[in-house]
Amino acid sequence: MVYKLIVSEDFRYTMIILNSVSKRTDEELMSSISDLLKKYPGNETVTITGQPFLRAEANEKISRDFMVLLPIGLLLMCIFLWASFKEKRGVLLPTVVVGISVMISMALIPLFGWQLSVIGVLIPIMMIAIANDYGIHFIAKYQELNAENPDMTMKQIIKETIRDLKKPIILTGLTTILGIGGLVTHIMLPAKQMGVVTSVGIAFAVLLSLTFIPAMMMFLKKGKVHKSFSKSKNGFLTKLLSGIADFITHHPRRIIYLFIIFLIVSASGFYRLKIASDFDSILPKKHSYNVAINIADKYLGGTKDINILFDGDMKNPEILKKMDFYETELEKMPEIGSVTSLAEIIRIMSRAINDPGDKFYDKIPDSREAVAQYLELYSMSGDPEDFDDFVNFDYTKAIIQIQYKADDVKTINNIIKKIKSLTKGDENFKLIAGNSIVEKDLSEATGIGQKNSLIFAFFAIMLLLMIIFKSIKAGLIGSLPLLFAIICIFGLMGWIGIELNIVTALLSSISIGLGVDYTIHLFWRLKSELKKNKSYPDAIKITLKTTGRGITINAFSVIVGFSVLFFSEFPIIQSFAFLIIISIFLCLISALILIPAVCILIKPKFLENN
Repeated sequence: MVYKLIVSEDFRYTMIILNSVSKRTDEELMSSISDLLKKYPGNETVTITGQPFLRAEANEKISRDFMVLLPIGLLLMCIFLWASFKEKRGVLLPTVVVGISVMISMALIPLFGWQLSVIGVLIPIMMIAIANDYGIHFIAKYQELNAENPDMTMKQIIKETIRDLKKPIILTGLTTILGIGGLVTHIMLPAKQMGVVTSVGIAFAVLLSLTFIPAMMMFLKKGKVHKSFSKSKNGFLTKLLSGIADFITHHPRRIIYLFIIFLIVSASGFYRLKIASDFDSILPKKHSYNVAINIADKYLGGTKDINILFDGDMKNPEILKKMDFYETELEKMPEIGSVTSLAEIIRIMSRAINDPGDKFYDKIPDSREAVAQYLELYSMSGDPEDFDDFVNFDYTKAIIQIQYKADDVKTINNIIKKIKSLTKGDENFKLIAGNSIVEKDLSEATGIGQKNSLIFAFFAIMLLLMIIFKSIKAGLIGSLPLLFAIICIFGLMGWIGIELNIVTALLSSISIGLGVDYTIHLFWRLKSELKKNKSYPDAIKITLKTTGRGITINAFSVIVGFSVLFFSEFPIIQSFAFLIIISIFLCLISALILIPAVCILIKPKFLENN
């Protein structure tokens, strides 16, 4: 029960297994262990693993992330806004909206009595990335009108801006809330909570962008004409968008073919996509927690466990023999490192009491009395509490404890399938439990939650687009960037080996909520230009040079906001940052390139109707 289980074969490694029975917090328990190790130092290398240590480390890193990521995010956002608008108002006003929205979102967490999780790290950064979107469009429209109409007063510009942007901002805010709010259908509680608080924060950001920003602008003088709108000198972004518009109007079919090819290549990575089966990926691979796990898995019995619970008279030899049989069969599985139970303990006692070759050597006794005698003899020289991990005090409940090393869902399912096959019809078998079952259930919940939130968000957005533009075709065309981005991003995850975990499973709802904004703004401006009897090519060129600028600044503002997550202590948060940035970029190029190409080819009536 010790060799190769808690002592390695070469005697280089050993481990102490602690079972905490106190009500102390994880942090208090880890502090006590740390103090003990400092009090009795040695030359040995000591590493710690286990769920309490993981939770304590995660809580510490969550606090650190909040202290570091929030100021970095605000600083990067301010730098980006200044680079985009070159005006103080273009920096200060969206930043104030972001600050208020972040405070409201975060205040809801303690107000509702919720606790922060690893997922909670995303909330303030998401608000920084999203809440300034609406203010960005407002400032961009103001600069456009200021350049085109130098004789207009500030009051006239503000009125015109509100008139043109009120509906698009409200509708894009609503679609973002619907997309991210789709997380409330997620099976995991932290995801539901994030969906609620983020949606409320976005609602306040929309409200402030349409009230606070215009009100503050009324106190300010008109600024200089931004160089992007100068007739004498177009800015780089305007030139780039003009070039894209020219290419789209001349080669719409070629663009669609390229998007289809890229989509097929990306989708082929779907079959490689895996769902994370444990919590180990929360911390870096080189963290002492994962180092200890690797040692235990390689040289000892492993750190993953599954327990099989039995109910009945645990001194009954028939029950013990069944448990012994189950142990023998389970040990044949290559995935399993060790199997231990009261039945094995009784067999060890029989080897101590009987000589090799005796009838009862290394066997379960045939009578209940003999089993009771074995246990009585042990109690005279040993501690009866030695069996507490395997049987309760009155010997009415017992477990078979399985330790294994592989950490994929397939291994867990194979073991569970074998257990159910062995115990079928056994009235003493009650249930299968253990941390591995929790991890398996979490893995399944991740997949189910991803599917539920994706379906809800996608069809809710499609339906809303149909209602907004009073056209089924609007919903179908407007959903193309979302569909393209989602398929590509999950295909990419499969190709580069990023697992679907508790954080990356949030991608679809967030991508849908953010990506649809660009399509709505594009449709709205196209519709406005077509009303002026412009041709589709001309309307697209004007739309990309004007509204396209605001959309691009908006998208890169979101990208800059989420890039802060690369500084997180959690690898899964860093992976999320990479994927959401790619997703937003895909939504952007789809809205600016694919949608106009489709519109040129099919000339949808909903854009021409009043």
